[in-house]
Amino acid sequence: MEQRTEIASMGEFGLIEHLTKNIEVKNASTLVGVGDDGAVIDHFGRQTVLSTDLLIEGIHFDLSYTPLKHLGYKSVVVNLSDLYAMNATPTQILLSIGFSNRFSVESLDEFYAGVYAACETYNVDLIGGDTSSSQKGLIISVTAIGEVAPNSFVKRGGAQVNDLICVSGELGGAFLGLTLLEREKKIFEETGAQPDLEGQKTIVGRLLKPEARKDIIEYFTESNIVPTSMIDVSDGLSSDILHICKQSDKGCVLYEDKIPFNEEAKEFAYKLKLDPTACALSGGEDYELLFTIAQEDYEKIKSNPSVSVIGYIADASEGKHIITRGGNKHALVAQGWNHIK
Repeated sequence: MEQRTEIASMGEFGLIEHLTKNIEVKNASTLVGVGDDGAVIDHFGRQTVLSTDLLIEGIHFDLSYTPLKHLGYKSVVVNLSDLYAMNATPTQILLSIGFSNRFSVESLDEFYAGVYAACETYNVDLIGGDTSSSQKGLIISVTAIGEVAPNSFVKRGGAQVNDLICVSGELGGAFLGLTLLEREKKIFEETGAQPDLEGQKTIVGRLLKPEARKDIIEYFTESNIVPTSMIDVSDGLSSDILHICKQSDKGCVLYEDKIPFNEEAKEFAYKLKLDPTACALSGGEDYELLFTIAQEDYEKIKSNPSVSVIGYIADASEGKHIITRGGNKHALVAQGWNHIK
């Protein structure tokens, strides 16, 4: 039988010490980390970018099919993605968790193993946080801190008419992974049948272990590109391009045949009788970067196989549209993920 250590047997400070005992500082900007009343960072003349996220069991994740280690990893990555969307380099995180008594020390160790794996992958320091008991379920709050060269940060509101709309990677996979896992959960609850994930590693991985696009930000620096606007694709392509349009006071035109899909995901969408384009437009949780660049930067971006040009920014008076494969024009509607609903 697996060992189970009750969290109460350690007390709060004992637990924090246990969970953070092996931290090694990676960044020169981390002056004081875990173990004092506060952390101290110094970004040496660079500007500081901050972002925070709250993840609540039953709203943002389902532990019936989410391994705790994957959840720890994803909790960090979704925050780092927001910093990359500001053109910043993440350097530190703060992590707070609330947990009910159904969690043991061993289960928190699993969660933190994922957190540390993400910190290692993205070269980020865990510098503090808090732990608390909660009445039910798991509550996770992560604050990410990063740095950017003075005034090189990129906001959602800088898109200009005729700018090219670009996106990294492939879209729709995470939504399909969620659809598959939710289907198998329902079958298991109704019949007790063991889940059949049909060998769909790609889309399940997209949901359970997403990656943030550090490589794209590094490419911008190397290629001397500063996007005019940027956002990470967390709510679905349509919702997120509409955020850029609203903040920039512009319109847009997207081309359905330019939206990048993973072939395996596309085949699976057809199998489920879902439209891959709808999965990309409304799905969310892909954590790709959606950004706009001036037309003169096209030559610099076209050689990057991870970037697709999917449309252009138009004047606000032209509205926001998608041109289908058949050449029809449809208004873009925000049907993305809304966790307040």
